Amino acid sequence: MELRQLQYFAAICKEMHFSKAAENLCTTQSNLSQQIKFLENELGVPLFDRIGRRIALTDAGRILLEQSQLIFERVDYIQSALADLKEVEGGKLDIGILPGDGDLLFDALLIDFHRTYPRLSIKVTETTAVYEQVLEGVRDIGVTTTPEEPDERIAVIPLFHEEFVLAVRSDHPAARLKAIPFEQMQQLKLVMFGPEHQISKYINDCCRKKGISIDSPIVTSTLSTLLSLVEQGIGACILPRLLVDNLNRDNIRPVTLLNPTPSQDICVIYRKDRFMGKAAKIFIEELQSYIKNAIDHSSRASG
Repeated sequence: MELRQLQYFAAICKEMHFSKAAENLCTTQSNLSQQIKFLENELGVPLFDRIGRRIALTDAGRILLEQSQLIFERVDYIQSALADLKEVEGGKLDIGILPGDGDLLFDALLIDFHRTYPRLSIKVTETTAVYEQVLEGVRDIGVTTTPEEPDERIAVIPLFHEEFVLAVRSDHPAARLKAIPFEQMQQLKLVMFGPEHQISKYINDCCRKKGISIDSPIVTSTLSTLLSLVEQGIGACILPRLLVDNLNRDNIRPVTLLNPTPSQDICVIYRKDRFMGKAAKIFIEELQSYIKNAIDHSSRASG
């Protein structure tokens, strides 16, 4: 049994059509059919049922397909590991983050990381489907909310506990209070991210549980616009405390929300069964250090 034969077999399973699979593989249909016949003869069982012009997997074919996927994953792991030995600083790193988290987690960090590893290509994508894309192998690493029951293939590294606060202009009446009840937000003018943003989803869920509604006269998709609206006194907004404390904007103040104090846990996730290069490991360590420094700065600012 050869790896090439398994790759041919998997290509046919994907298309369920010999001629289409042959075209995708840049080979002839006769060669493809011959290789599958060699494989069936070696295994002693048919892999496909031929029903007229259609084909379907036999029970043996389904078993072979399932096990072939595991073999392909191990081959990919071996190739990645060997490539990593040759060139630690090179290669690519694909990271998925939640929308808006780039402003908090990645802008300054990426600059420093690029200066240290200029030959490493880094792609950062904002998406609400971080977990799903890491699980599917689309992303190497994900930074997202901690999943309640992660797939056994997913490794979870706790990063930090994120508390949300009301961000107001320094002369706003709420700025003198330091803390307000959560339901008092319905008496304020708020500017918010759109309903698809994870912060908006989370806050709206808290509102539903409290049985209240909030006034959102302006909705925007960008953090810079949101902060500008707060600074101009148009309204208050809800943001992570870590972000507000590290903004270095003297005219914006964080106000604690009580009963409840909205919060969530943020983590790094990756596939345990996929090879993780040294660059990815170093990036996670740098991210942890960066967040620790941001938390220390936030604690000093709050104090």
